[in-house]
Amino acid sequence: MCRSAGRLKPANLISLVNRNQLCDRNLYQLWQSHHEELVTRLADLTIKVLQTKERALLLLCYNNQLERHLDHAGIRTLLRKAGYAADSSIEAQLEELSRRIENNGSFPHEIGLFVGYPAKDVAAFMGLIRLPFTCQCLWKIYGNPEQSLGLAEQFRCCRQRMGAILATGKQTALQLDNSIILFLPYF
Repeated sequence: MCRSAGRLKPANLISLVNRNQLCDRNLYQLWQSHHEELVTRLADLTIKVLQTKERALLLLCYNNQLERHLDHAGIRTLLRKAGYAADSSIEAQLEELSRRIENNGSFPHEIGLFVGYPAKDVAAFMGLIRLPFTCQCLWKIYGNPEQSLGLAEQFRCCRQRMGAILATGKQTALQLDNSIILFLPYF
């Protein structure tokens, strides 16, 4: 059974590729046709398109918790070291993140800060601090793994719950509180 999360994941990435799933649904085409309705129905959730390709979209789903998360002094310091403006707004930070994804065609390492990975793990992965590599689960873990592994288990559990809800095919998934929506599985 899934324990209740100690803290919510501030954001989640969702990749929508223009192809049919096993259930014969095409999530990319559904998004293209119904994104305005979805955004309206999930009023407490912001969905930002970070990257658009010919046959795929990369979405970042978040609520107001992301702004609080990014305002943490340690996170701001790491983002500044990664080249983000010191006093930039969340909108400016997300635009910079989107620009970096579009220009590089890959994920900038600091994306872990946006989706709630522990700052120590992101900083060590970026080479900003020296901690020994310990293990890997949803991300690479450095230093003492206990807290990171616990958080990864919370994230994994919530993703499984959302996957089970989506697998039922019922529309009740849209009526869930936004904290669970933030754990949508990658497609």
